[in-house]
Amino acid sequence: MTGIFTGSFDPYTIGHDDILRRALPLFDRIVIGIGVNERKSYMQCAEERMKTIKAIYADEPKVEVKTYSDLTIDFARRENARYIIKGVRSVKDFEYERDQADINRELSGIETLLLYADPRYSAVSSSMVRELIHFGQDVSRYLP
Repeated sequence: MTGIFTGSFDPYTIGHDDILRRALPLFDRIVIGIGVNERKSYMQCAEERMKTIKAIYADEPKVEVKTYSDLTIDFARRENARYIIKGVRSVKDFEYERDQADINRELSGIETLLLYADPRYSAVSSSMVRELIHFGQDVSRYLP
């Protein structure tokens, strides 16, 4: 069974890594889908993000990394995925992801699996890491 783990991953944090590793036992294959939205600006280009994430999972044969620029459900269909994997850090994340899951299921029948963030990582977000980088802070402890 295949699941997709999607996001912009700009950058890919220890929180993302924790969710992926906890989801691994549930699937035969997980495709990390790096979403590319032309209306959004990124700190790293998609190729850099993909290279970084591939290196993290170089020894994990169940993980693949790809980019996509269309709807997540279309990406899921191309990958023959029955599940979308998402991490939830807060009530705000939960409400957003629940709405997305409802629409995705209505349009495609694809289910979303929500995994709650480990409390150690609940404050870690890509936007927080980008902000720290902008102000010259060492962010190595937030990156896998």
